[in-house]
Amino acid sequence: MEISGKAAIVTGGAGNIGRAVVAALRQRTMTVGVLDAVPDGGSLFAGDPSIAYVAADAADESAAAAAIDVLAERIGRVCVLVNCAGLIHSEPLVNVLARRRHERSTWDAVLASNLTATFTVGSIVAERMARTRTKGVLVNFSSFAAAGNPGQTAYAAAKAGVEALTVVWARELGPFGIRVVAIAPGFVDTPSTHAAMDPDVLAEWLRRTPLRRLGTPAEIAQAVLFAIDNDFLTGRALALDGGLSI
Repeated sequence: MEISGKAAIVTGGAGNIGRAVVAALRQRTMTVGVLDAVPDGGSLFAGDPSIAYVAADAADESAAAAAIDVLAERIGRVCVLVNCAGLIHSEPLVNVLARRRHERSTWDAVLASNLTATFTVGSIVAERMARTRTKGVLVNFSSFAAAGNPGQTAYAAAKAGVEALTVVWARELGPFGIRVVAIAPGFVDTPSTHAAMDPDVLAEWLRRTPLRRLGTPAEIAQAVLFAIDNDFLTGRALALDGGLSI
């Protein structure tokens, strides 16, 4: 897909991976709309008139719809959506030592951030694209954890849901010329990864990773570009995990 001069929306674009995706799209001369919950996130993109920023909760349907209206007015007809918004959370189902179980409040928050936000923004943008007969691609963010990562009940469930809806959407939207792809990173060197993982646990995961290192946001952004560029790719989750899943 030729994207030079066209428009994209990136949710979670103020985060570390999101910013790398925005930068990669801008290097390909796309106009980019960023939707993120960070109120002052627009300051991260100050000085680039080809980036529009709106602060909104991607999981809130009315707020997301209003934000997308604003972004579309500023950047034009959208042909690429990158659903990068998400929240990493680690919590065992049962913690015997602490005499507690996984909290429902964190379950709700993690599913809202990772799965509901993807559904909400994806459905809004897909409807616009189908109605205006705009061919394009939706790129969702899954994770290595989608296969079932111990200690990440809510996060794993949310990412498994993202992969399922990626397949469903690819089948439903393909006739409209809309492709849907998921990116499934392993552990990426970002502050959120280090905050969510105990250092000893993370070290053990790295030991199991054939490449023995964390991924970088730039490497994830390269995979997003590949998903956008390849017009025969749809309905699949691309594992980008240093070999962890093999």
